[in-house]
Amino acid sequence: MLKQDDDTLMIAPSVSQLQKIVNIFERELNRLEMLLNVKKSCCMSIGQRHDVKCAAILCADGTPLAWVDSIRYLGVFIVRSRKFKCFFDNAKRSFFRSANALFSKLAKSASEDVFLHLVNSKCLPIYCCIAWKSVH
Repeated sequence: MLKQDDDTLMIAPSVSQLQKIVNIFERELNRLEMLLNVKKSCCMSIGQRHDVKCAAILCADGTPLAWVDSIRYLGVFIVRSRKFKCFFDNAKRSFFRSANALFSKLAKSASEDVFLHLVNSKCLPIYCCIAWKSVH
């Protein structure tokens, strides 16, 4: 039974190097009896030539990977740009949704310490992404 790979990010200095990395990656996945999920896989360009149409990156079976304007990786959106840039609106929305859900359920019954502990464990990982962006 073949399983599919999930949450892998490949970074290469050029399109030709990315093609070589994809080829090596697919060979290793094949050895582990896994597949590259072509429907969930895509390519994006960041750098001075981010707006130039790039050559197709082909999988072993000849299927091309799509070139996209943004990629969601571990809950954060990375966007195509001249410089590395992330989009944090979804992370902020998720943080406030989580905090509001906790507050609405626990506001009258839980102590401040319990509420803050839950916010710290459930909502803070999302907020850390937002804080990192504002520092850098």
